[in-house]
Amino acid sequence: MGKAGRGVVAVLVLASIILMVIGYRGIDKEPLYALPVWTWHVNNLLMLVAIFLMDVGKAGGVVAAKVRHPMLLGVMIWAVAHLLVNGDLASLVLFGGLLLWALIEMAVINRAEGPWAAPEVGPIVNDVKFMVLALVLYAIIVGIHYWLLDYSVILLLA
Repeated sequence: MGKAGRGVVAVLVLASIILMVIGYRGIDKEPLYALPVWTWHVNNLLMLVAIFLMDVGKAGGVVAAKVRHPMLLGVMIWAVAHLLVNGDLASLVLFGGLLLWALIEMAVINRAEGPWAAPEVGPIVNDVKFMVLALVLYAIIVGIHYWLLDYSVILLLA
């Protein structure tokens, strides 16, 4: 489908995310473990790193030249961050499954493409631009979580 397929894929990805959220929110949460409250702060830091990594590969800066799969690494960090603050069975299935998928996807890409020839290191200002973008996206995501979740949970994040 070429470039025309990008829109179709984008719609399908968005639909799959919406279905995951609906399914996750609709299931009873069966607790498996509870971690200390300070892990919420670790979660917040990891989420900022994950958001940055998910798009920095396009920046052509320093990080893009050092990390072969920045988006998949971002997904992995995102999944681990969520497992730190969600100790229920539904979270383990959802976030653990996405973590496993990202690991397998890295292995499949590495095998298909062979050794990685890292691109030239670009200017760090490109990475800084994406960090600013990551901060803006992080604020939006926190706002959405604030809107969707109980306010008492958000107070723990402060």
